[in-house]
Amino acid sequence: MNDLHDTTPALHGIMAEFTNADALVAAVRTARESGYTRMDGYSPYPVGEVADELGFPRSEIGAIMFIGGLCGATFGLLMQTWITVYDYPLNIGGKPFWSWPMYIPITWALLVLTASLSGLFGLLALCGLPQPYHPVFNVPQFKRATRDRFFICIESTDPNFGDGQGVKTFLAKLNPESIAEVPE
Repeated sequence: MNDLHDTTPALHGIMAEFTNADALVAAVRTARESGYTRMDGYSPYPVGEVADELGFPRSEIGAIMFIGGLCGATFGLLMQTWITVYDYPLNIGGKPFWSWPMYIPITWALLVLTASLSGLFGLLALCGLPQPYHPVFNVPQFKRATRDRFFICIESTDPNFGDGQGVKTFLAKLNPESIAEVPE
C-alpha cells in the first residue's frame, strides 16, 4: 500500500568523495572490477583515466564538425556558383563565369563558421546541456567538485545496488573522505 504522506525522497545513488585524481581512478577501476556498471565520476578537471575506466565511447564531435564544415563549404561554393554563373553573370576582364579561385575565401570562411557552430551545438546536444539540475547537486560536499574534490557516484539503477548498504560498505573500503546518499 502506498502512503501518500511518505516524504522520503527516492535515492539516485551513493556518492564517495576523494581528495585526488589517483584515488578516484582507483575507485572507479575497483568498482568496475566488482561488477558495478551504472556509475559516474566527477572531477574539477578532465581525468582521462576515469573516462577510460567508465567505458566512455569515443566522441562523435569530430564527425559532427566534419559534416558541418563540409556542408558549409559546399553551400558556399554552390552559392557563389549560382550567383556568378546563373543569377548575375558578369564578364570581368575576360575571365570565365565560373572562376573557382575567387570562391576559395568565402568557401573557407563558411567551412570554418559552420564547423565551429556544429561543434558548439553538437557538444551541447551530446552532453545533454543545458542541464540546470542534477540529483548530485543535492549533496552539500559536491560544491567542491569544481575546485579540489573528486567524486564517484554509483547509481541506484545499477543491478548490484540492492538497498544501498552493500554499496556504502564497498565505498567505505576505498577510504574516501566522505560517503553520502544522493536523493532524487
